[in-house]
Amino acid sequence: MKARLKRRAERHGRNMEEEVRHIQRDATKQDRRPATALGSRIAARFRKAGLTGELPELRGERPISAHFGK
Repeated sequence: MKARLKRRAERHGRNMEEEVRHIQRDATKQDRRPATALGSRIAARFRKAGLTGELPELRGERPISAHFGK
């Protein structure tokens, strides 16, 4: 890993420490973007499969375990 990091730093004209700092800055920039809510991501995925109706908002609801019978 050290050799790969060194090559990457050389390609970018930085020393290894500067390259690590650059990688860390880029990683934390990505964390600042608001994450899309899980329900919205699920709905978007199933919309591609033909989901046309709205899904009810379940924010704040307690989860209920599934019962499958015997």
